[in-house]
Amino acid sequence: MVAGKKGEGAERSPRPDLLARLDAELGRIDEQLHALAAAKDRVQGLLEAVVAITREVELPAVLHRIVTTAMDLVGARYGALGVLDASGEFLEQFIVGGLSEEERSALAEVGFPRGRGVLGHLIRHPEPLRVDEISSHPSSVGFPPGHPPMRTLLGVAVSVRGDIYGDLYLSERSDGRPFDVHDETIVVALARAAGIAIDNVRLFEQVRTGSEQFQRRLLPELPDVRPLGAAAIYRPAAKPHHLGGDWYDAILLPDGAVAVVIGDVVGHDLHAAAAMASTRNMLRALLFTLRTPPSAVLAQLDRTLEAITDNPVTTTSLARIEPEGAAWRLHWSSAGHVPPLLIAPGGRAEYLFMEPGLPLNVDVGQPRPDHTHPLPPDTTVVFFTDGLIEHPDHPLDESLDELAELATTHAALPLQDFVQALADHHPSDAHDDMAILALRTPR
Repeated sequence: MVAGKKGEGAERSPRPDLLARLDAELGRIDEQLHALAAAKDRVQGLLEAVVAITREVELPAVLHRIVTTAMDLVGARYGALGVLDASGEFLEQFIVGGLSEEERSALAEVGFPRGRGVLGHLIRHPEPLRVDEISSHPSSVGFPPGHPPMRTLLGVAVSVRGDIYGDLYLSERSDGRPFDVHDETIVVALARAAGIAIDNVRLFEQVRTGSEQFQRRLLPELPDVRPLGAAAIYRPAAKPHHLGGDWYDAILLPDGAVAVVIGDVVGHDLHAAAAMASTRNMLRALLFTLRTPPSAVLAQLDRTLEAITDNPVTTTSLARIEPEGAAWRLHWSSAGHVPPLLIAPGGRAEYLFMEPGLPLNVDVGQPRPDHTHPLPPDTTVVFFTDGLIEHPDHPLDESLDELAELATTHAALPLQDFVQALADHHPSDAHDDMAILALRTPR
């Protein structure tokens, strides 16, 4: 009996040790699972951050987004992106995140850092930098008055096409711990994506600038049409690399009348811009060839476009401002275009709502009506494209009323200042390009 009990105890004695090893192994597996989950969250956060950065199409917005997403990824209270000047030795721009209004006010008189101290060390040595105590770093020169207290730092260089563009700085993890190697790895990856995003948005800006210059070169300089006054303005859409089909023209005709054109080709690409240029040039040739009312000129233009082009649908208004005794007369025909706006002496505004006719390239067989309206001295006629008034959140009638009120407010301005005011304070959302052409009869 006693021997049996000893044998039984000997069989049970290894079990506590086995359970301990099993608990340790389960603990290790649990730690690995937590580490994998944390790594997955970091990668997911990085992907979301990259998507957020690449959605921006303006450089200031991209730079600010880089700072805020980096702060979110590592839980930093403060963040900044310093952009290097042309020499690559100093900072010419400093985008900050995490500062309160009080902290911003306290630093307002100091100005942004120029790249000395620990920040300058990263400029001279563009390898990732982790500092657990900024004040103990050999390059530290302290903080200016009013600067919030900062102890830790993670710095990573941002390169664009192989050249250092600037440095991304992060400080003070929300949990109070220093930045670790995982933080460094994720921010280095973000900095690489940031360099691509910066390069892309700079290319977008170059394309946008080139598109705008191309568009403006297609538009004419207004001729001297005295005694009438004339002024025009073109504004591209806010969207990058967005070519438009809006155009205007004014031509002094041999019979003493002034031909006025405003138009909009459907589309926002190179094809629309090319169609605009060909339509405008054809119309110019017809105006010098034909001595017919505007409706007949538009009908011939429509037939010509259908016969020899594949141009898209186009809306336009063609008008003649003709002498009529001591005053003037507006004689016009519309091809599906928004009505002109008339500002009478004294500032009263009204739209000349008449039968608009069909746009060009729709049906050449349909008749085109003509309309006339007297123009007393000191009357302003405004032709414009729908980019000036279209807003997805506002009814068209509301935008037209707002434009009429705006025109009344600024009616006494010189004509160029007047069209500038309309373009600056327009009721649209600027999703489309816009053109404005205004003429004013003499007093």
